[in-house]
Amino acid sequence: MNGMTFDKSKLPSRHVTVGPQRAPHRSYYYAMGLTREQINQPFVGVASCWNEAAPCNISLMRQAQAVKHGVAAASGTPREFCTITVTDGIAMGHEGMKSSLVSRDVIADSVELTMRGHGYDALVGLAGCDKSLPGMMMAMCRLNVPAVFIYGGSILPGRFKGRPVTVQDVFEAVGMHSVGKMSDADLEELEQVACPSAGSCGAQFTANTMATVAEAIGLALPYSCGAPAPYEFRDQFCAMSGEKVMELIAKNIRPRDIVTREALENAATVVAASGGSTNAGLHLPAIANECGIKFDLFDVAEIFKRTPYIADLKPGGKYVAKDMFEAGGIPLLMKTLLDEGFLHGDCITVTGRTIAENMATVEWNEDQNVVRRASDPITPTGGVVGLKGNLAPDGAIVKVAGMANQQFTGPARCFDSEEECFAAVKNREYKEGEVLVIRYEGPKGGPGMREMLATTAALYGQGMGNAVALITDGRFSGATRGFCIGHVGPEAAVGGPIGLLKDGDIIEIDAVAGILNVQVSDEELDKRRADWTPRGTDYGSGAIWKFAQTVGPAKDGAITHPGAAGEKTCYADL
Repeated sequence: MNGMTFDKSKLPSRHVTVGPQRAPHRSYYYAMGLTREQINQPFVGVASCWNEAAPCNISLMRQAQAVKHGVAAASGTPREFCTITVTDGIAMGHEGMKSSLVSRDVIADSVELTMRGHGYDALVGLAGCDKSLPGMMMAMCRLNVPAVFIYGGSILPGRFKGRPVTVQDVFEAVGMHSVGKMSDADLEELEQVACPSAGSCGAQFTANTMATVAEAIGLALPYSCGAPAPYEFRDQFCAMSGEKVMELIAKNIRPRDIVTREALENAATVVAASGGSTNAGLHLPAIANECGIKFDLFDVAEIFKRTPYIADLKPGGKYVAKDMFEAGGIPLLMKTLLDEGFLHGDCITVTGRTIAENMATVEWNEDQNVVRRASDPITPTGGVVGLKGNLAPDGAIVKVAGMANQQFTGPARCFDSEEECFAAVKNREYKEGEVLVIRYEGPKGGPGMREMLATTAALYGQGMGNAVALITDGRFSGATRGFCIGHVGPEAAVGGPIGLLKDGDIIEIDAVAGILNVQVSDEELDKRRADWTPRGTDYGSGAIWKFAQTVGPAKDGAITHPGAAGEKTCYADL
C-alpha cells in the first residue's frame, strides 16, 4: 500500500483540505508540522481511550503510536485523539458506577463529534475497559467510515499462595473477610498481587467478552483481540490495523457492510459459547441500533438458547484470556463453531475476506483444554440465557456457565438500591433460600443501570453464592457468578413488575425453560400498580440526569437516540 494515491473528492476531509477556500484550515495543519503531501492524503482518526484511571487503558497510548506508523506507511495521515473511560472495577460498589453505562454513549458521542468536526475519512479505535469497547464500535457504525477496532489487551493473571487469581478473587475476598474467613494480612497481600500488569480484567468478563465480539462481528483483525496487553507484539497488530484501514478506504468497505444481522448473530454466538458477560445482551442491541438493525434482547437470547458452551473460561470455568490466546485465540473458538454450523461464514470482515476465508487456515489444537469442540461441548446450550415471564415481560438475562443448578424458587426480599442490599449482605441480614431483589437501578431509575458485583461477590465470599438468588433491573459485572438475573424489564422506575414486588412474594426462576415469574395474580399486580407512584432520583442535572431523560429500555440496549433508522444523511457520505 505504500505510495498509493487516493482521490479525496468523495472523502469527508475534502471539506477541510481541498480548494482555495480551505487555505485557513490548511494553515492549522502546517502549524502542526504536516507537509503538503500529508494534507493531501486521507485523514485517519486514531481514537484512544487512554487514561490513567486503570490498568485497562494505560497501554493504549503506546499502541496508538504503532497504529499511526501503520497508517503513515500506507499513505495515510493519522490524527490521534483521546476520549474518556469510566473503569468499572474502580467505579464498582458506589455512586461512581452510575457513570459507567452513561460513559458508553459519551464515548460514542465524543468520537463522533471529533470525527465530524475535523472531517476525518476513517477511524481506528483503541479501547480497553468494559464500556469503551461497545462505545467505540457504536461510533464506528454510526459514522460508517472505514474503520478497524483494536482491543488494548487483557491483564496477566496474578498469583496468590501458589494459585492464579484475578480481580474477581479480590471482590470475593471482601465477602470472606467480612465473615472472618480471610485475615487482614491475606486481604492486603491479595490486593497487591491480583493485577500484575497493564490490561483489562483477565477472565471472560465484559471487556474480554466484547473483545471476542469485535473479532466475531468482523471489526477487528483475527487474533488481535486475544493477545494480552503486556505482549509487545501487540504493536504489530496495531500497525497492521493502521495499514488495513487504508485498504478499506480504497475498497470502500464500511462498518455497516460488515455489521449485518448475520454478523450480530455471530457475535451473540461467541458470547454464549465463551460463557461471556450478560452485558453483551445490552451492547449488541446498541451496536445494531447504530446500523439501523432491530436486534433486541430476545433476538440475543434466541441465539444463546441454541449455542453450545465450549470455552472453559472464568468466572464460570478455569482459564483466563491469556490461556485462550495461547491455546489458539478467538479464531480457535470461531473455527469449531463455524465447522459445526453455528456461524455465518459468508460475513465480510475488515480483512476484506469473509469469516470462512479467515478461518480457512486455522487448525484445531489438540494440546489444549481451554476450548472444547462444538461437537463436544461443556454444556449443549449457551453460557448465557434469556428469561421471560410475568416478572419480566420485557425479558431478563442470566449467566449459567459453570452453574450446576439452573432452577430456583424462593421468597422475595426487596431492596430499593444496591447499597441497601449490600448492607444486608455484609451484616448477614438475609436467609438461605431467599431471592434478593434490587430495584430502581435500571437505566432510567438508577439512573445509569449499575452493576452489582460488590454484592454478588460478597455473597460468594460468605459461601452463600448458591444458597440465594438475586434479581435486579440493573446489571451484573462479567465477573458475577451464581444465580444472578439482570436487565429485568420493564424496570421499576417506569412501573415494571419488579417495582411492585413485596417481601415474601414467591419468585420462580427456571433458566432451563427460560422463565422468570412471581406467584402473584394479574389482578393483584394491577391493584399494586394502581397504588404505585414513581420515585425521584438524586440527579436533577448533569450528564447522568441527561442520560435518564432519553434512555430507552434495557431490552433495546439502553439506547439514547434513534440510530441509523432516524438518520437523514450518513456522515461518511457528507
